[in-house]
Amino acid sequence: MDRVKSSMQQVPNAIPKVIRRTGGANSLELEKENFERGQAVSINKAINTQEVAVKEKHARTCILGTHHEKGAHTFWAAVNRLPLSSNAVLCWKFCHVFHKLLRDGHPNVIKDSMRNKADLTDMSRMWGHLSEGYGKLCSIYLKLLITKMEFHIKNPRFPGNLQMSNRQLDEAGENDVNNFFQLTVEMFDYLECELNLFLGVFSSLDMSRSVSVTAAGQCRLAPLIQVILDCSHLYDYTVKLLFKLHSCLPADTLQGHRDRFQEQFKKLKSLFYRSSNLQYFKRLIQIPQLPENPPNFLRASALSEHISPVVVIPAESSSPESEHVVETEDLVDTDIPVLPAAVETKFDDLFGTSAATDPFNFNSQNGMRKDDKDRLIEQLTREIQALKEELESFRLESGRLCQALRGRVSELEAELAEQSHLRMQAAGESEFLKAELDDLRRVKEDTEKEQRSLTEIERKAQANEQRYTKLKEKYTELVQSHADLLRKNAEVTRQMTVARAAQDEVEAVRKEMQEKVKAAQEVADRQEREQLEQLQELQNELVSSRAELDTLKTTVASSQQASSEAMSSQMSTLESEKAELVETLSKKESELTVLGEELERVQTSLASERESGVKTAEALQNQLNEKESREQALESQLVAARWSSLLAAVEEAERIIQDSLAQIDDPAHISCTSSADYLASRCQASLDSMDRLHSAREAFLSDSTGVSELVRAVTQCGHLVGDTIIQGSATSHMVPVEQADALSESVKACGTEALALLGQMKEKDSLAAADTFKLKAALEGILATAEKLRPRGLELQQGELGDLVEQEMAATSAAVESAAARIEEMLNKSRAVDTGIKMEVNERILASCTELMQAIKELILSSKDLQRDIVESGRGAASMKEFYAKNSRWTEGLISASKAVGWGATVMVDAADLVVQGKGKFEELMVCSHEIAASTAQLVAASKVKADKDSANLHRLQQASRGVTQATAAVVASTKSGKSQIEETDTMDFSSMTLTQIKRQEMDAQVLVLELETRLQKERERLGELRKKHYELAGVAEGWGEEEEGTG
Repeated sequence: MDRVKSSMQQVPNAIPKVIRRTGGANSLELEKENFERGQAVSINKAINTQEVAVKEKHARTCILGTHHEKGAHTFWAAVNRLPLSSNAVLCWKFCHVFHKLLRDGHPNVIKDSMRNKADLTDMSRMWGHLSEGYGKLCSIYLKLLITKMEFHIKNPRFPGNLQMSNRQLDEAGENDVNNFFQLTVEMFDYLECELNLFLGVFSSLDMSRSVSVTAAGQCRLAPLIQVILDCSHLYDYTVKLLFKLHSCLPADTLQGHRDRFQEQFKKLKSLFYRSSNLQYFKRLIQIPQLPENPPNFLRASALSEHISPVVVIPAESSSPESEHVVETEDLVDTDIPVLPAAVETKFDDLFGTSAATDPFNFNSQNGMRKDDKDRLIEQLTREIQALKEELESFRLESGRLCQALRGRVSELEAELAEQSHLRMQAAGESEFLKAELDDLRRVKEDTEKEQRSLTEIERKAQANEQRYTKLKEKYTELVQSHADLLRKNAEVTRQMTVARAAQDEVEAVRKEMQEKVKAAQEVADRQEREQLEQLQELQNELVSSRAELDTLKTTVASSQQASSEAMSSQMSTLESEKAELVETLSKKESELTVLGEELERVQTSLASERESGVKTAEALQNQLNEKESREQALESQLVAARWSSLLAAVEEAERIIQDSLAQIDDPAHISCTSSADYLASRCQASLDSMDRLHSAREAFLSDSTGVSELVRAVTQCGHLVGDTIIQGSATSHMVPVEQADALSESVKACGTEALALLGQMKEKDSLAAADTFKLKAALEGILATAEKLRPRGLELQQGELGDLVEQEMAATSAAVESAAARIEEMLNKSRAVDTGIKMEVNERILASCTELMQAIKELILSSKDLQRDIVESGRGAASMKEFYAKNSRWTEGLISASKAVGWGATVMVDAADLVVQGKGKFEELMVCSHEIAASTAQLVAASKVKADKDSANLHRLQQASRGVTQATAAVVASTKSGKSQIEETDTMDFSSMTLTQIKRQEMDAQVLVLELETRLQKERERLGELRKKHYELAGVAEGWGEEEEGTG
């Protein structure tokens, strides 16, 4: 019973395992498909052309997708299908989403994205050509994302969101000061890109309005949240690294780091402040404010004062790492029911629940009723039957799958057989390609030889360019030194003016002092005279007083005591007056002495100032003379440099033209070809350069400072004339001999005139008399020859080209009709004259020719109908003639094909007439048939090149073309058959010949065979040359390769 019980428990569990094995792969593929579909929908919703901010839920779905698949393959597969290069808003929103993925996505996103670095760089360069709007912003943002990827690839220890601890930051530098130094520089570059995007967004917005509340403004501002998060970490790490570097290196070594940090600190502080005032950021992010002053790295203790800026995002959703990621390793089909537990309980009911304690309780078993056993057996039987049916269904399903696999195997075997057949074809083609490869190798060797010669020419041109650059730099230096001397001359002139003004001022002061001294002398003389007069008066008074005193004494003697008192009073009065006069005289003498000393001092100062002024004037005059001499020397050097640069340009132009003349005589140049149109364009460019050369020479003669324009004109003229000579010689290889000789002579004459003109320009005396008219006349002659050689079809007017198409088609139809009529006439004549085998052969040949003419007629009618459809569908509002003129190349091909068909029909009728008369050759008729087949194929190709592939007339034309091919084959077959029948009638009879005659005939036959073989070989060579010449003439006539510029 235990075995039954165990079997009952094991049977239901076997089915889910089968389901798990068969349905597991499909469920994985289904889940992967659903995942990719969901990611594509989210990416397309997040990245669209609407100028609104990216929705967070769509971006978050993309981030979760990268964590689910552990990479960004699905993201890039969806993005590569978006037209990022054609819509700036779409590219801007892609940059925003990609920035989020780099920050919050799986770490493998950065590695997977590096494969698209080149595409991002090209896209950034493309958008950088726009100077405003989203284009410029996209260019800056793409540069930032490329810098971010490169930074994280170089520094894999840094996560995408830049969140690291101080210990991890130290480990990133590996305790090496060189690594810290380089890491700081990379962070500066990283932060510089972030700040550039910050400034670019703000400069593109009109901050005078509330742009942060509009959808367009939010679209531009939304990516700045990621920029703010990056900038806060980069600023913090830069400060810590700079403190660490200052502790290991001298302060002077880190001066550049400090200056760069100061500049970025000011920008970042301003941008954080402006962002914090915007309404859009206030509800999404809390922006930190930087300190008022930057950290002082020269003080190590300032590190403790540093506070790391922390950006707070309110109500931020959980990170992608905390989301539940669906695992696919343990997929079980939960739709398969597990065996109910009631089966086990039924066994317990049957055999008793006390089996664990009394396994041999047979009394309880014998007491069960028989109905319960029957029901249990029936139930088990039904379950077994159900399991058998389910197993049978699985067998049928497996049989169906096996049948499908067998069918697939059969298909693969058929494909393998087809691939084997293709491989055999490829082997045959490879043999053919090997032969072509050998030819190409030979051509490549010739090309390499020409390339080496071209490389040598380019090297010479590069050397000449370098020499011209050096001369230009020398000329620039001379101009700069001349400008410096002019500035020095102006400074010296200003100093001279100031000195002269000072000298004039000194002279005015001297004159003023002289006048003052003279006035002081006059005042002193006048005062002295007055004092002398006063002294004289006092002396006179003294004398008179003495006389009076003597008189008084005499009187006193007579009147002794009577007048003693009066005399004593008078004497005291006179004594006081005398003392006063003496004192006044001493004062006047002292004042006079002081005035004399002051006069001497003023005279001394005037003399010293006069001497210093004279010395200063002499020094300034010497400096002025020296400057003038230096200016004259520099002017002479400048003139010499100008002339040497002109002479070098003329010599270089001579070498170019001489090299061109040497090339046209080089045997390797014979294989080079060119077109008349390109030669005409080169001639016209050379004539324009001659006018420029004439103007530049006149300007140089009037003003020698304009040498740069003359140098450029000479160089350009040399290159263009040399190119004209080479192209003229190459064009002569494509034209008939007489015209080629005339063109070669004109080209050589042009080179001779150019060398003569350049020789005159090398001498100063003959520069003014250099004549450019002879060279212009030679170039005009080459231009006229080129115009004559141009294809005639290019000169047709619109009306002529359209009429020509109709005329050629009508002429072809008329020629075919005439040929058919002549063949009918020849058939009637042959029936009346010929008999027997000859009449049979002629009838068969003429009948096949008649069928060929009918097929050609049907082909021409179909071609006309198809051309009418082409013109009606492609001309639009233009007329038919304008359409033919617009598509002149196609029209010329059509005309050429029509001419060939009409000519071939006429020639074939003539050949058939001669064959019928017995005067012609059957081979001529076969050749004419092949020629008609080729001409009709050309007409079909020209007609169908512009036709719609579903056109009914095109199908008719193809059917007619196949009819012509079959009719041509019939003509060839009937001709060969008729030839063999006629030749059979001419049997050889050698019965009457002797041995000597037969031997003679044999030798004659061998000689004839050798002659015919030699003639056959010569004729084949002649046929090849004729075909080659026909191809060349057809190419010149129809303008083949006119778009090729340059030699072949």
